[in-house]
Order: sequence, then structure tokens, then C-alpha cells
Amino acid sequence: MTTRNKADAPPAAPAEPHYHGHRDRLRQRFTESGAKSLQDYELLELLLFRILPRRDTKPIAKAMMDRFGSFSEALAAPPHLLEEIEGLGATAITDLKVVLAAAQRFSRDQINDKTILGSWSEVIDYCCAHMAFESKEQFRILFLDKRNRLIADEVQQVGTVDHTPVYPREVIRRSLELSATALILVHNHPSGDPSPSSADVTMTRAIADVAKPLGITIHDHIIIGRSGHASMRGLKLI
Repeated sequence: MTTRNKADAPPAAPAEPHYHGHRDRLRQRFTESGAKSLQDYELLELLLFRILPRRDTKPIAKAMMDRFGSFSEALAAPPHLLEEIEGLGATAITDLKVVLAAAQRFSRDQINDKTILGSWSEVIDYCCAHMAFESKEQFRILFLDKRNRLIADEVQQVGTVDHTPVYPREVIRRSLELSATALILVHNHPSGDPSPSSADVTMTRAIADVAKPLGITIHDHIIIGRSGHASMRGLKLI
């Protein structure tokens, strides 16, 4: 009879990482009930599964939420701040930015080839997706044709954290180049508060005064903030 030593026994199979069962359960919940069944950090964790397949992504997702406050702000955070999160390297940050770009492209496609005034909620969603979490002010113009369909969407100016220079004649010049008959003006407030300032109102009225004799209508000036948006038309400021 042969006696087998412990050293001759086949090696034990490596233990499965403790978080694999958790991943399966989270995926199953998403499959059965959709995103509404997940908290923000869980949706972020689900996204990080694909980006960091060999890491426990729950602490990374929670660290991102603690640092940035919401799913949207975590995804839109500048790379140099994302680098401060333990577990996120350059490749993972690039992958997160690809996801953000895909979401922004999707929102843009929702307003292409549509009558803008009949798709107002999509317009707001699009502007928020692109501008709500920018660290500097941007002045954006949606140029429309006579059927209020989008001709072009252009960022005209990028300023500082609380100011963007806007030149009414340049706005009108570009409108004439594109044969636009109506405009929607948009800019963001990095402070988060979308309330229009007196300077915002003055600038908007100056553009409207130059546009009106040329048959160009200013439908609205929308201000985007982290906490929501404000419509100058809705506030009866134009």
C-alpha cells in the first residue's frame, strides 16, 4: 500500500474573489429591475466592473460619490481630480470619459432633425449633459432654421469660473453665415446656481436688439447650473 504525502496532493483551486458574488447579484438586479433599482454608487460600481475587472470596485465607487456628490458629477469630474481616487489610473479615467462622451452624443442625437421647440425637455437634457458640470463658463448657441430645426450647435466662448465675454455682433455675424432665423442662447454657471445675473440680462437684450431688425428671433436664453436651469423667457426677462 502506497502512502501519499501532503506534498503530493494536487494544489487547491484559487479562491474566487469575495466580490464576484456581489457583482453577479448587482447585475441580476439591474437585468430584472433596471437602473431605477440601483443607488447612484451601485450604478457607478456596475460601470466600473467593466473598466476594472480585477478590482473590488465598491470602495472605489463609494469614494467617488463621497468626493463628487452624485453619479453625474463623478463621471464629469476633471481627470486631475479623478486621479486622486485610489484605484483609478489613467486608463480607467479615459474609459470613464468615453462613457461620458457616449452619453453626451446620445443626448445630442435626441434633438437632431427635430423641431427644437417641440422637444424642449430633450434640449434641456442635452445642455445639462454638456455644460452643468463644466468648471468654466461657456457660452453656447443653438442656431435654428425657419422650421426651428437645429442647423448648428456651437460653443462661441469659454471664459473663467464666473464670466464669459460675449460679443453681440459676432453672434449675429455667425447667425447670418449659417442662414439661421432663430437662436437659443445657453451658458452655464459653474457656481451651480442658475439664476441669471443683471449682466446676463443686459447681454441677452443687447443681442436681441441687434437680431430683431435682421429677422432673427431669440427664443430663449437658458442658464445651466448643477442644481437645475433657468429660462429667461420663462422668467419674463426677455
